Amino acid sequence: MQKPLQITAEDFPLSAAMEAEIRERAAKLETFYEGIIGCRVAVAAPITHHRKGGPFNVRIDLTVPGAELVVNRQEEEELSVALREAFDAMRRRLEDYARRQRGAVKTHVGSMTARVSKLFPQEGYGFLETPDGREIYFHSHSVLPPGFAQLQVGMTVRFVEEQGYEGPQASTVTIVHHH
Repeated sequence: MQKPLQITAEDFPLSAAMEAEIRERAAKLETFYEGIIGCRVAVAAPITHHRKGGPFNVRIDLTVPGAELVVNRQEEEELSVALREAFDAMRRRLEDYARRQRGAVKTHVGSMTARVSKLFPQEGYGFLETPDGREIYFHSHSVLPPGFAQLQVGMTVRFVEEQGYEGPQASTVTIVHHH
């Protein structure tokens, strides 16, 4: 993790054993995804709780590149159960995120649209701007007929996103309509 783990306990003292368990579970998340930037764990007990226990609320905020993953689990009588459930839920979120990052999950294969934002005809490549504002590289060889020479900045195209050496890139670029 790039930033140190933050643990807060509201309205009750957190035992050393529980803090150790939180640290261990947070460290384990890194085995599912290496790029975790930071992790904040907040544990709260209701004001009305007895000295014995819950219900407890566990909130985990995980900062990863380009996203914030949040899990909020509550109403567990046992703090260790609440922690396990919250970290299990976060692990699933993280695995989904990691799969999307690796491009294993192709959302709407072939049906993503973008606008041609830059063209470098001499060099034989260009960039697309996706509806969510990302810039994606494409090579002239990836453009289907009528071909790269017909592209103009501002045109809408359809493409498939793949992971290239330098990050995301577009393949099978098709002109949707001319401007």
